[in-house]
Amino acid sequence: MKRKEYEEEEMLQLSGIQHFMYCPRQWALIHVEGQWNDNHLTSEGELLHKRCDDPYARDNNGRDIVILRSLRLSSKTLGLSGAADIVEIIPHEGAPRGKRALLKSRKFEVLPIEYKRGVRKTSDCDRVQVAAQSMILEEMLGVDISRGAIFYWEERHREYFDIDEVLREKVKSLSSQMHRLTETSSTPEAKKNKGCRSCSLLELCQPQLRNMKASRYIKETLNEETT
Repeated sequence: MKRKEYEEEEMLQLSGIQHFMYCPRQWALIHVEGQWNDNHLTSEGELLHKRCDDPYARDNNGRDIVILRSLRLSSKTLGLSGAADIVEIIPHEGAPRGKRALLKSRKFEVLPIEYKRGVRKTSDCDRVQVAAQSMILEEMLGVDISRGAIFYWEERHREYFDIDEVLREKVKSLSSQMHRLTETSSTPEAKKNKGCRSCSLLELCQPQLRNMKASRYIKETLNEETT
């Protein structure tokens, strides 16, 4: 049975889908429990996003491509809302010039672009965020979007990829899981992995305690207090 549309008060942060795929516990600590810690990686990311997050910086850099920054997005189908770093409106051949005329003509391609501070990842955690943006833009604008891009600051390079059915199904599944955990106020158990070392929530999460016996934890805590 098709789910009813989400109400405004049920909306979850669009950016959270990247957190959720990277680590469901990290997502829940941030978006369910409201916990947050900065480290040098998160602070650097905020600085790098400053220009992208300026909604008044809308230009075409002397090209026919229209660039929209920090475009507000919202989907009642997915129950996600937030902003896209960059959305490029790329005119088809023979399309009229000027933003208003171009948008009215529908003779254009929409390309959502997300900015990330690091390098390309083997997982789809960054790509699902752009795929979610694409699906929301399709819902809002009534257009088809076939590709997206991610600009990685350390590489100074864009990665282009197809918004295929695999990514679309991941977005639907992840958003449903996020809503279920939110509705039940649940936080998944910690699962220690190599990504934990760079997580700003490491001290809050304490993944190393998951398989530790209570007697060992008490002993180590007492030793720390006496040193």
